[in-house]
Amino acid sequence: MANTNVGVLGRTIRIVEKTGNKLPHPFILFGIFSIITLFVSFSLNKLGFGVTYFESAKNAGEVGKNITIVVENLLTFKNMRTLVQDIPTIYVNFPSLKIVVLMMMAIGLVEKTGFFTALMRKYLLNAPRSIITGALIFTAVNANIMSDAGTIFAFTIGGVLFAALGRNPKIGIIAGFAACSGGFTANMFVAGTDALLAGITEQAAAAVGVNLTINPLCNYYFMAAATIVLTITLTIFTEKFVVKTVGDTDLGNNAELLKSYKLTSKEERGLKFAFYGFLAFMAIFLLLCYPENAFFRNADGGFLPKSPLLSSIVPIIFVMFSAIGISYGVGEGKIKTTRDIPKLLQAGLTQAVPLMVTLLSSSIFIYLLNKSNIFRIFAVKGSFILKEANVGPLPLLLLVVLITTLINPMMTSGSTKWILLAPMVVPMFTLLNISPAYAQLAFRIGDSSTNIISPLHSSIPVILGLLAQYQAEGKIPNTKEEGEAGFGTIFALTLPYSIVILASLISLMVVWYFLGLPIGPGFNLNL
Repeated sequence: MANTNVGVLGRTIRIVEKTGNKLPHPFILFGIFSIITLFVSFSLNKLGFGVTYFESAKNAGEVGKNITIVVENLLTFKNMRTLVQDIPTIYVNFPSLKIVVLMMMAIGLVEKTGFFTALMRKYLLNAPRSIITGALIFTAVNANIMSDAGTIFAFTIGGVLFAALGRNPKIGIIAGFAACSGGFTANMFVAGTDALLAGITEQAAAAVGVNLTINPLCNYYFMAAATIVLTITLTIFTEKFVVKTVGDTDLGNNAELLKSYKLTSKEERGLKFAFYGFLAFMAIFLLLCYPENAFFRNADGGFLPKSPLLSSIVPIIFVMFSAIGISYGVGEGKIKTTRDIPKLLQAGLTQAVPLMVTLLSSSIFIYLLNKSNIFRIFAVKGSFILKEANVGPLPLLLLVVLITTLINPMMTSGSTKWILLAPMVVPMFTLLNISPAYAQLAFRIGDSSTNIISPLHSSIPVILGLLAQYQAEGKIPNTKEEGEAGFGTIFALTLPYSIVILASLISLMVVWYFLGLPIGPGFNLNL
């Protein structure tokens, strides 16, 4: 019976892996979708596909009116000429591109100087043995600010840490991987992912005439709380379930291995300088916010619902990360002259180049969708159905989570999935008076929690290599039944982690929903 189950699991994994591998690169994928959109717009236009709805008055004294939307045929000389002429403008004005370029430069600057890894090593390696699992998971969750590099750092340091303490390194590797890659909806820091998704959400909301500024902090309150929740739930799950399932060891401390990962005097000095740089930034920031009629306050002297502060989040984050990165770089010795600063900014921007290529075809795809009115009409029709069915916001949020979890194993790129889902989901939520930021949050919960069970995850081969290395060194208990580590080994452990992450984040979202708490500065459930 066991062999049959393994066979079914193995075949399922191979099917998902083969299907996912057959998908073209996102740049090509969105190019194909763009061509399909052109021909679908032609067909639906000839069929007279459209919708009429009542639009309420937006200002006092105005009268509401009926609005009729029909699919616009994009395969006309006029529309095709406009498209060809406006491609540079479409690309450059795509919200995600503008936000990501600034964010990736600043985050890249901090990462290239070595600040993130130094900070995490300092507090993780100094954590007491009794709380080491919790410290690892908290560090791993926040390590996803470094994207793929953060994931590799998390499971690598997890294996090193557990091996150095004489424990089973498999536990540290899997826990680090699950917490980092599965916890992309949790972080104490603002990452490039926040900027990218916010830009896509803003563009999708604009398709139905809702001109909102969706900044990278739109989910921050929830994400900060989720960091604490996941640290607690994953720590308990690791110690109470995984340790018993995998089997732990007690081989004694390996002081030499721990010592090799400790900070150098230069890194310690860099962290001190980074702290001073952060204090300087905060002093200037508070000076621009705190006094009455300060620079970042609105005309009423406040910050909500709109203010220069909320509209300037991206530049503020850029300056903050730059201050920290430059200060660390000077203290550590990576920055010796002012010429080194633009070089590090350039190095950070190179990480965004693959994304910038994909955004070219995806920006054209979203432009064509908006121009054709196809998804807008579906969104209006969908909102009619949901209103008649009297479906509340919570079931809709859970539906978005479910749809995302089903797509995720075969399409691991979060931005690619959100570019496909946002044009449908965001307008529908907006028409139901639900904040687009909540739709984005529901997507992120489904996306991050199932990242770790995809056979297409780029970290899988690295994890298998690490497990084989520790197994060869005799640090991982190995039975004849278990054999060499394969994807099934990882999947058997990451699936329970995925369920715990999904249950934790959904539970937190439900609590957040019923308490009516904002999920970010100025972002509540209703518009």
